[in-house]
Amino acid sequence: MRKPIITSLLLAAVLGGCANAPATEPAPDQLTVQVLATLPHSTGAFTEGLEFSGDTLYESTGLDGRSALSAGPAGGPPTTRVALPSPLFGEGVTVLGPKLWQLTWQDGFAIERDSKTLAELRRVPFEGEGWGLCHQSDGRLVMSNGSDSLTFRDPATFAVTGSMKVGYDQLNELECVGDTVYANVWKTDTILRIEAATGRVTGVIDAGKLRAQLQTTGEDVLNGIAAVPGTDEFLVTGKDWPSMFRVRFVPK
Repeated sequence: MRKPIITSLLLAAVLGGCANAPATEPAPDQLTVQVLATLPHSTGAFTEGLEFSGDTLYESTGLDGRSALSAGPAGGPPTTRVALPSPLFGEGVTVLGPKLWQLTWQDGFAIERDSKTLAELRRVPFEGEGWGLCHQSDGRLVMSNGSDSLTFRDPATFAVTGSMKVGYDQLNELECVGDTVYANVWKTDTILRIEAATGRVTGVIDAGKLRAQLQTTGEDVLNGIAAVPGTDEFLVTGKDWPSMFRVRFVPK
């Protein structure tokens, strides 16, 4: 006599469990690049960081003896440039009004600079490697170290305030746009679009068609993403590439 009741209870439990089960996350959008313009880029620039502040493009470059930070118009000669003393290896850069932060790779510190003169103001130590750097609208810094994680840092002290895993290894140069982080994946033609609040990858961008337009040698990997202010466009380049590309990310 109790069998129907038990069956009903079991059915209710199953249905309740289904109702409470987490929804499957949607697959990332599959995107590509639509080239809008091609600009010159120095083949001596081993690009590690790229970011606009207004109309000024900042570029941080790496390698011992070649590391530098420059600022100027996109596609034109820099108006300001400072070299990093050997053996420092420059990495990502991000600009916060009158000051900026520039990473070093394995040297163990970040450099705070005056964003107009690029003069060094101080050095702040951090643990591990420095790869990419950007900042969100509230000023919070987002940093990569070549792993599958992003680290959040205080913009004034550079202290760690949190971290999250993304699920893709070798995250490199970063660009923050609102609540989204764009990340190059080292030694690939892939750019990830990441939800900063959760680490969820919402888009995978295939930028392989850009390399196909170049005649390059050496370690010519894609690296360098700068959102063009006031638009949905980006400036994208790579290490020692002869060109930068103004692009829009569009569905495949």
